[in-house]
Amino acid sequence: MNSDGIDLGALDPGLLMWPFAVGLLVLGTHVPLGRRVLARGIIFLDLAVAQLAVLGVVAAHALNLAEDGWPTQLAAATAALVGAALLAGCERRWPEIQEALIGSTFVVAASAAVLLLAGDPHGGEHLAELLSGQILWATPAQATQIAALYGALLALMAWRGERLGGLGFYLVFALAITASVQVVGVYLVFASLILPALAGRALPLRPGLLTGWGVGTLAYAAGLAASTRFDWPAGPAIVIALAAFALLAGKGLRVAATGRQR
Repeated sequence: MNSDGIDLGALDPGLLMWPFAVGLLVLGTHVPLGRRVLARGIIFLDLAVAQLAVLGVVAAHALNLAEDGWPTQLAAATAALVGAALLAGCERRWPEIQEALIGSTFVVAASAAVLLLAGDPHGGEHLAELLSGQILWATPAQATQIAALYGALLALMAWRGERLGGLGFYLVFALAITASVQVVGVYLVFASLILPALAGRALPLRPGLLTGWGVGTLAYAAGLAASTRFDWPAGPAIVIALAAFALLAGKGLRVAATGRQR
């Protein structure tokens, strides 16, 4: 049994289908959002918003609300949306210190979550699950729910484009992060947003997106396979795989660009 609580000795490879499907859904929204984050220069926005969503989940847990019920989902979404709206306002008013404000939001939200769980004997375990995720436990119901939400968000992004504006982008971002962080965890949310986007950052939009999705798909497959083969927690294994494939892809693109210039 690995650290995700899965009996690897009895694991049917077919059971990885839903975790992998959820990973592909996360990449579907997070790669284009990651490119926008890089373009706007607000790299740690995802960590801050993800941590705000975690704070909402922790607050619901501290109030003994149903872990998988709508009150917890509402608490997570409310915390993320309110925080994102405030950060959007800060970007308009104090753009020169936006990264500092985003970092401060992250550390305050993280500290508040620790304080809320201070009296819970299982608080540390609960917080660790929210950070590293439980993607191996992904279910068809979760995949269906986030597919519906992500589809709506992608349609909105395609329709409005740059007309979303700063506030619209922040709110779309918050909704996407709220959905993904409860399944894949904070670490994997950040890695899924930034690392594939970094791999194709020098490419135009369409090739850059295809490169990011390709890197992410290979990394999720390799990370899940490594998790079951070596008894590793799935979230951190996928994060390492994302870093490795993004590095290889970035190097490959640089070599190809050098070859074309000669």
